[in-house]
Amino acid sequence: MSPIVEGFGALLDPTILLCIGAGALLGMLVGAFPGVTATMAVALASSFTLALDPLPGLAVLLTIYVSSNFGDRVPAILVNTPGTPASIATTFDGYAMARKGQAGLALTASAFASAWGTVVGLVLLMVAAIPLSRLALNFGPAEMFALVVFGLTMMIGVSGGKIVKGLMAGALGLLLGAVGRDPITGTPRFTFGIPELSDGVPFIAAIIGLFGIAEVLNQILTHRRGHKVEPIKEFGRWFPNKRDWRTMLKPLAVGSGVGGVVGIVPATGGDIAGILGWDQARRVSKRPDRFGKGSLEGITAADTSSNATLGGSVTTTLALGLPGDSVMAVMIGSMVVWGIQPGPSLFTNQPDLVYSIAGIMLIATVVALLASIMRMRGVAKLLELPQHFLWAVILVFCMVGTYAVSNNVFDVGVMLVLGLVGLFLKRFGIPPGPVVLGLILGSLAEGNLRRALEIGGPANILTSPIAVGLLLVSLLALVGPPVRTALRNRRAKKSLETPAP
Repeated sequence: MSPIVEGFGALLDPTILLCIGAGALLGMLVGAFPGVTATMAVALASSFTLALDPLPGLAVLLTIYVSSNFGDRVPAILVNTPGTPASIATTFDGYAMARKGQAGLALTASAFASAWGTVVGLVLLMVAAIPLSRLALNFGPAEMFALVVFGLTMMIGVSGGKIVKGLMAGALGLLLGAVGRDPITGTPRFTFGIPELSDGVPFIAAIIGLFGIAEVLNQILTHRRGHKVEPIKEFGRWFPNKRDWRTMLKPLAVGSGVGGVVGIVPATGGDIAGILGWDQARRVSKRPDRFGKGSLEGITAADTSSNATLGGSVTTTLALGLPGDSVMAVMIGSMVVWGIQPGPSLFTNQPDLVYSIAGIMLIATVVALLASIMRMRGVAKLLELPQHFLWAVILVFCMVGTYAVSNNVFDVGVMLVLGLVGLFLKRFGIPPGPVVLGLILGSLAEGNLRRALEIGGPANILTSPIAVGLLLVSLLALVGPPVRTALRNRRAKKSLETPAP
C-alpha cells in the first residue's frame, strides 16, 4: 500500500478525529489567554498524552500547536496583547483596526490568513521533507555533529539579539543534558548518587517547569491590579468583501514566501516570520503609510507569514531531527518516548507517519478555521475572566501531569526546582528555548563528536565539506549579530560627530 494512502487512511479512525477535536478546543483556549504559550500548553499536554498510542497523542499535540496560532490572534486584536509570541506582529495593525470599528473584519481576515499560511507550510512539508531527509541520510558522525551544533547556535543566534544570554541558556541545557549515563560508555555521571537521575533529567518535568511553572510564577509576580485593558466589544462587519479580498492577495503571497523560508531555518518561529512578513509586505505595498495604523494588508501578511512557519518547522524536525522551534523541541521528547526517532531514518522506517502528521495538521487547520469564524465572539469573552483562576488551574495540571508520567514524586520536585530556575531566567531576560534545545541535543552532539574523533580524529571533521560549512554558518550566526550592531553603532556615532554643512 502507498505510504500516502496508508498515512491519510489512518486518520479515519474516530479516536484520531476525537483527539483532533479536543486539541483544537485546547489550542484555541490556550491562544486566547495572553501569556499561556503554545510551548507551555504542548509541554503540559505531553504528560497526559503519553498514555495514548503515538498517533492519537500526536493528534492532540499537533492540533494544539496549529489551533493556538488561531486563538492567539483574539487578544492581539482586541486588547493589543499577543496571545503567544507568534502573534506579536498581529498587534501592529489588528488593534488599530479594532479601534476603528473593524474588529470583526480583522478577526476573520486573520483567521483566513492563518489558515492559508498553514496550508502553504504543509505543502512545503510534503514537497521538501523527503529530499531533505535523503540528503541527511548521507551524513556520518562528523556531519551529524556539525548539524546539531548548527541547530543549537541558530536558536541562540535568534534569541532576541541577546547572544550572551542565549549562550548561557544553551550551556545550562548542555549541562542538564550531561546528567545521567555517558552516551558511549554508559558510566553514570553528575547523578550525585541519586538513582532517579541515572536516566538523565526527566524531560517532561523539565519542560513543564521551565515553561509552565516559570510562566505562572512570573505572571503572579508581575500582575498589577487595575491595569487590565478592557477588550473591544464593537465588532462591526465580519466578512471581507470583494475589495478586501483583492487587497489581501498580495500580502498573502508575500507572507507565504517569507514564512516558508523562515520556517525551514531551525529555531526560528512565527514571531520572527510575522515581523519579517509584515515588513516585506509594507515594502511592496502601494500604501505603506497605512501599515501600523489599521492596514488590512499588514495583518494579512503578518498572520500568513507566522503560520507558514509551522510546516517548515515540522519539516526540519522530521527530516533532520532538529527542532524547528521551541514547540517542536518539546514534541521531540514525546516522540522519543513513543519510540519515534525524528531524523532521516523516519522516512525510511515510517513514511506513512509523515503523511499522517501532515494530514492531522491539515484537518486541524480546517477545524480551527471553522471554530474561528463561528465562535470568535465567544472566545473573545474569555478575555474578561480573572487571571488568578487560570493560574490555579495551570499549577494543578502541571503537578498532576508531571506525576502521571512515571508516578514519581521526584519528578514533581525536579519540575518545581526547574520552575524556579525558569523564573530566574525570565527575570533576567534569558530565553528558555536554548535550555530545552541543549537538554535534547546535548547527548546527540557529544555522542557524534566522540564517534567522529574515534574514527579519524579532528581531521574527520575538518575534511568534511558539509561539516565545515555547517560549522562556519554556526559561527556566523553567533558572530554576525554583534558585529552588525557594533558597525551600526559606529556609523551612528560618526554621523553625530560629523558637523552639519
